[in-house]
Amino acid sequence: MKKFVYWLLAIIITLVLSIYQRMTGPTHPKKVDIELNGESFKVKLPRSGVQQDEIVTLKGIPASITGTVPMIHYRRYPTTDAYTTVDFVWKDNAWQAALPVQPIAGKLQYYITVDNKDYLKDEPIVIRFRDDVPAYILIPHILLMFGAMLFAVYALILVTMHKDYSKWLKITVATLFVGGFIFGPLVQHAAFGPWWTGFPYGTDLTDNKTLISFLFFLAALATLKWKHNKWLVGLAVLVMIAVFTIPHSAFGSEYDYEKQELGTEEIKN
Repeated sequence: MKKFVYWLLAIIITLVLSIYQRMTGPTHPKKVDIELNGESFKVKLPRSGVQQDEIVTLKGIPASITGTVPMIHYRRYPTTDAYTTVDFVWKDNAWQAALPVQPIAGKLQYYITVDNKDYLKDEPIVIRFRDDVPAYILIPHILLMFGAMLFAVYALILVTMHKDYSKWLKITVATLFVGGFIFGPLVQHAAFGPWWTGFPYGTDLTDNKTLISFLFFLAALATLKWKHNKWLVGLAVLVMIAVFTIPHSAFGSEYDYEKQELGTEEIKN
């Protein structure tokens, strides 16, 4: 019965952390409230696209908008280009507009105008384009990273309950290594080209946080026989939880339009 409670608690904590990371990530669609004639309409605007024109859809917005047509304004990011403005068209019972496909890791920033009112003009949405990642690479990566977090949290619960945690520490290290350093680079390569864009080659927080977390767990595993090892295990798990709350894909690959080459997003003060 105790094991069931431990696992249930570990699963709940892992799910909460995973949902938080997903919802706060820079690739998660941006939710915007559109006000029309006293009514509020919620639309989702994309922040990630594959190698094809990205269709922005204003679902729920009525066809008749006091005689005006919604518009989308976009430009390459980060540049000082003038904005290009395109009208939405009514298609398949929704207003639709296309953002032109960009080079791999290329970005556009955009905002919309509905009923003569600008939305997000002061803080435009940034959308990044990538190659499509095959499911046989992406799914194992997600499951393994999810599993590493789950096993780590379970190990922490065993530590706090003064139970033997050595088996789950070893499983956590193995799972994190395979998910983060085998399938992680495979996903990165399939989506953007490079295999690794973290330290010392770049600022990709996804790669760097995986590296930091793995080093702490490696230290915990190396000192398994140490009488105070449980404190290091607890620290490793807390570090993993802390770094995994950092938004996924932040400061990752970014196409440099001036140099016409792939780089990584700069961390801005």
